[in-house]
Amino acid sequence: MQDPPVLGHVALGYSPIIDRQRNVISTRLTVFAGQSDGGADAAALLQALRPLLPAAEADTATLTLRSLDLAPTNPRPPSAPAAAAVAAAAAPTLPPMSLNVADESLLRAVLAQEPGSQMMIEVPAFMAGDPALAATLRRLRGAGTPLLVKGRSSAPLAPEVLACFSHVIVEAGEERRSGGRPEGGRAGLTTLQAGVRTTVDAENAFRLGAGAVIGWPLDDPPPAAGGRARQGTDVQVVLELIQGVDREDPVPRLEAVLKRDPALAFKLMRYINSAAFGLRVEINSFGHALMLLGYQRLKRWLALLLANSSRSPNARPMVYAAVRRGLLMEELARDRGDAAMRSEMFICGVFSLLDRLLEQPLPELLRSVPVPDIVQQALSGEGGPYLPYLQLVQAIELESVYDIREGTERLLLGAAEVNRSVLAALKAALQLDG
Repeated sequence: MQDPPVLGHVALGYSPIIDRQRNVISTRLTVFAGQSDGGADAAALLQALRPLLPAAEADTATLTLRSLDLAPTNPRPPSAPAAAAVAAAAAPTLPPMSLNVADESLLRAVLAQEPGSQMMIEVPAFMAGDPALAATLRRLRGAGTPLLVKGRSSAPLAPEVLACFSHVIVEAGEERRSGGRPEGGRAGLTTLQAGVRTTVDAENAFRLGAGAVIGWPLDDPPPAAGGRARQGTDVQVVLELIQGVDREDPVPRLEAVLKRDPALAFKLMRYINSAAFGLRVEINSFGHALMLLGYQRLKRWLALLLANSSRSPNARPMVYAAVRRGLLMEELARDRGDAAMRSEMFICGVFSLLDRLLEQPLPELLRSVPVPDIVQQALSGEGGPYLPYLQLVQAIELESVYDIREGTERLLLGAAEVNRSVLAALKAALQLDG
């Protein structure tokens, strides 16, 4: 299938929008235009993004983590004051995607289209203050397209312009520099704080009143060596299964391990029967799955289960990232290697955040998790053929256009090939959540 030409003229990055409960409630997709060659067609761009949107209206408050079962087992019912506090701090209602077009001419062309109600459009405050754009903003608001104003303008926006927006995006530190009054703050807009890099950043943003934050808490200190890992029974079961699959143990022995955790067995079957897996028959047992998939293909889904074993609420964005890292690395290898390479790339992406998810240093984890040497080499940052792919994925997560383009060139990939992989991975992740 031929890639849409527009994918060859842009670079794509993505990041999560996270609420107070650390749920990922939407995805921010950033679009960087290429050289001024007229190739970034706004209508074609929106059409290329359509597969990432649900076919029908859905509750997006738990969109990306609905199927990952990260809620605590048997949670205590909140007290009345606690329940009231939770209700008061409810997450903002957001569509599944926020589109951040980092090019003024392309953004104006996007605003001239009909993006629909499931795609938010971010508008810089300096553009929102342009009188020539006022009628377009009112038209989009009337058509049900959510609009977010970003940053501050040199002069206050007119009330009729502010009325077109439901949310304001503030960069980290901007609220303090402006005395706690970002653009639109007096108009009752919900604040989304961008530029979050640590868990402390997120906590401070919520303390200052942000409804959600944008960014990956990837700069938290790594787990200390020698600490005692807090691994539950499900982690131990998955580790035993991965080791057994690696040894190609017989099915009865593997099934005996899985039966120790029925909830884990159910979760594994749900993953395998998800739309992202692409099977035409329903899998109803571990033995049936192994018969159809084989040991190596099944191992990658056990890797996904291992990443999903953390019970910490702060781990939810990391699970979101790990799933997409694995899927994106697999997609980048789709036209460049065999099934074994794609499986190894998937595991490399998922396991690249395993130390943060299980709160244990990676060298210690890798002593109990069997991975190919070539994967371990990339995870340790020691080089090898998979490390440049992992670095490219990290640049896409950080929405760093220079590093995206440099990594693309280093791997001799085309922009369209990388962007197609990004869209395919994000779509597959949504199918996993279904």
